[in-house]
Amino acid sequence: MSGAGIVCAAGVAVLAFGALLVLVARTARVWRLALAAQAVGMSAVGAAGAAVLFGAPIVGARFRSGFAPAFGVDRLSGFFLVVLALIAVPAAVYARDALRDVRHACAVVGLSGVFCLALVGLVVARDVTTFLAFWELMTLLPASVILVVRQDEQARRDVFAYLAITHLGGIGVWASMLVLSAHGALAGVPLHSGGLRALVAVAAIIGFGTKAGAMPLHSWLPRAHPLAPANVSALMSGGMIKLALYGLIRVLFTWAAPVPLWVGLTLLALGALSAVGGVLYALFQHELKRLLAFHSIENVGIIVLGLGASLVFASLGRWQWSAIAFAAALLHTLNHAVFKALLFLGAGSFSGAVGALELDRLGGLLRRMPWTGGAFAIGAMAIAGLPPLNGFASEWMTLQSLLHVAVYGPFGVSLAGAIATAALAATAALAVFCFVKVIGLVLLGAPRRPETASARETPVGMRGPLVFLAGLCVLLGVVPGLLVPTLARLGPGAVALSRGASVSLPGTGGLPALALALALVLVVGGLWRAARGRRAAPSPAWACGQLVEPALAWTSAGFTKPLRLFLEAVLRPSRELTVRVEHGVLQEVAYDAEVPHLFDTLIYEPVTHAALRGAAVVRRLQSGSLRTYLLYLLGLLALLLVLVRLGVLS
Repeated sequence: MSGAGIVCAAGVAVLAFGALLVLVARTARVWRLALAAQAVGMSAVGAAGAAVLFGAPIVGARFRSGFAPAFGVDRLSGFFLVVLALIAVPAAVYARDALRDVRHACAVVGLSGVFCLALVGLVVARDVTTFLAFWELMTLLPASVILVVRQDEQARRDVFAYLAITHLGGIGVWASMLVLSAHGALAGVPLHSGGLRALVAVAAIIGFGTKAGAMPLHSWLPRAHPLAPANVSALMSGGMIKLALYGLIRVLFTWAAPVPLWVGLTLLALGALSAVGGVLYALFQHELKRLLAFHSIENVGIIVLGLGASLVFASLGRWQWSAIAFAAALLHTLNHAVFKALLFLGAGSFSGAVGALELDRLGGLLRRMPWTGGAFAIGAMAIAGLPPLNGFASEWMTLQSLLHVAVYGPFGVSLAGAIATAALAATAALAVFCFVKVIGLVLLGAPRRPETASARETPVGMRGPLVFLAGLCVLLGVVPGLLVPTLARLGPGAVALSRGASVSLPGTGGLPALALALALVLVVGGLWRAARGRRAAPSPAWACGQLVEPALAWTSAGFTKPLRLFLEAVLRPSRELTVRVEHGVLQEVAYDAEVPHLFDTLIYEPVTHAALRGAAVVRRLQSGSLRTYLLYLLGLLALLLVLVRLGVLS
């Protein structure tokens, strides 16, 4: 076994030790030691993955179509192991202090460790049995964590919806994987039937797309992510949904390749819908973690846009741009994992400090929690795609790929590329709008309630991981060109690109990320130096003669109202106005507005009600009477005899 293989095996062993250590004793000292072991184990796994990604020999077995368990690490697996390690290690370190006051902390720690094992196991699985086993385990463990920490009825309903939707969609995963295994495709035997290839592609898009949270299969995601503890939310958004994309990449780019052109166009459509729909619904959320969950849908859409562009270019024979679009998708996978883990951990710190995450009840946290607030602000700017942070680099590459689809494809493909380009541009603008709102309502301004005014900075063990992730956002945004050529070689055609701090793409002029960062530093430094020593004179705020109160401050709904009115025909918002009058004198006016989730109201709720009505009808067949059941059997036997007599059954 190679050195990378030894390090990976040792890391998995230490990770398993950390997951099982909580069975020894249920004390804070033990579960904190277990989290340290999990962090060390994931660090070793990530180091082994990085070694394979950057040129070390492939570890272990190759993919096989049999059912005997097999494990291995190739370069694509190595990349996803790096992604997992970069979020799992900070999440474990963060949890050492964050879980002090959480009920059943030992159970949460143990389940989190097993969750990390399932994520790693899925990436290194090399046979269909192991892959599907870890796939199901990866689905069940977050639900278990949520049910451990949340006992309310609404949480149980949301967990049920998560399990129901992901398992129904998971039928597509099972169907595609079993068909591929039965035809030897996992071992490299190509699928010769076009119909079979189409069946596998459709099943994979439905199955893996459901777990990734792509619209319209996303309804579970904004329900489940906000319920979990912050460290588990980071693993779910940064890890679990990324491994769904890992499975989709394996199927469409390797096992079922080459897929027809319509598959790439389908991914462009789903990506555009997810990106625009995710950011639109995020804008109208009033709770921070739910808002971040919808932004996970948005960023999954951006990644799917890159994958769709790569497949379109491959179908057109443009291998260089196919590899570039593939690299853009992988780079955004890494970037989203980093800044979304940062944002979820930051939200967990805010929740621990003030007790709630309603946007209209926060404010002024940057002054009271400067380390946490500063790191959160960097993550917010990164997810909004502002230069020179990492989100800008990968979104710029994706935009360039879509522009070239619009320019170089035939008419129909060009039209699809133009629509996808417009969707990505709109998504970027709306994301900036959304996080201007978040930063203004959460970090800036005056505190809106006493708990927020008394907030204090978190311990070093909680703010350290946030600062580390914020540093990664800056580093990946300043020197993305060091990683892009390695990612491009993982895509179709294995095209070689030039390596450097800047991103050099043919026909684009490139992205001078490092020079852009230095220019911004110089400009900001110059402005700060020019303003040094000058202070604005404080003066009372004018509120039309009223007392300045927190109730008069901007709200989340007020900030987004112009956009809501503009999109009223699409979003169909509901409003409720309550006026209370006593003895002819107006006492109170209450206004409540809500933007309903149309995918729930128009698709999922009608289907659920129809299914429940059908189940009620079928349930009548279960009478509990033995004579009735014998009558059912006699009727079935008579039906079979009739079918045999008619020649339907031989």
